[in-house]
Amino acid sequence: FWSGSISNRQLVWFDREGKSLGPVGPPGEYNDIVLSPDEKRVATQRTANGNSDIWLLDLARGLPSRFTFDAATEDDPVWSPDGSTIVFSSTRSGRFDLYRKVSSGAGNEELLFKSEADREGTDWSADGRFVLFDQAGSKGGDIWILPLSGDGQPYPLLQSPFSESQGHFAPDGKWFAYTSNESGGYEVYVQSFPPSGGKWQVSTGGGAQPHWRRDGKELFYLAPDRKLMAVDVKLGSTFETSAPKTLFQTQVVRYGAPNRYVVTGDGQRFLVNSPVEEVSQTPITVVLNWTAGLKK
Repeated sequence: FWSGSISNRQLVWFDREGKSLGPVGPPGEYNDIVLSPDEKRVATQRTANGNSDIWLLDLARGLPSRFTFDAATEDDPVWSPDGSTIVFSSTRSGRFDLYRKVSSGAGNEELLFKSEADREGTDWSADGRFVLFDQAGSKGGDIWILPLSGDGQPYPLLQSPFSESQGHFAPDGKWFAYTSNESGGYEVYVQSFPPSGGKWQVSTGGGAQPHWRRDGKELFYLAPDRKLMAVDVKLGSTFETSAPKTLFQTQVVRYGAPNRYVVTGDGQRFLVNSPVEEVSQTPITVVLNWTAGLKK
């Protein structure tokens, strides 16, 4: 469960080789960034004038607009699969609870449920039936499921003596990726959904922030040195993966925090929460052997 915001950040597009394709929107204090299903907007946690709220950024125009207006801390935006609704967490009742609001901004927020533990959304299944969320516990975090039909009662998906977080459904809804510290440090794992007992470690040497390509054939994550990694995967009756390969070096802050980058559905572009470039300094001209010119 991550908190705090970083000033002097900018959202910047990169290609797979790490070439900058330019910034989007104004610099600011950004944390989470989450791409809408139609890839036209980004939901982000942004701190402005002392308030931490959810903002929506129009990618075509680079125009940010405030989405939540409460004095509490708002965080962890999650888009519905049709882009019509956003689930987010808020401390307006004392702890982080889950709320939802129509993405057009019309109407009021709806409290999904109240609890005695902090809960922060991470993903929404493609069929619209389930929301994944992290729930704080005495030994870190667990991954829970919120059904949006039936009795609507949440239940644990992964609950162990270790800390699990950052769950993301595969596009086919039959698998999910997540991070766990069961091996000592945080690594990225994949399990079937619902879990059937088998699990596969995807990262090597540490990993966090897993994101799927839209066709489910590639999985991305950040290594501890903040390099963006990619693995080829094959989904079927079992899970198969290639060795991780490095795409490019990022400059995100706190690689283990969630959603510091997003990837387009085709896996070709990445929007990264990056530091604003320093203003170029005036170059200094150094003249060697200048005394020789005095003799002329």
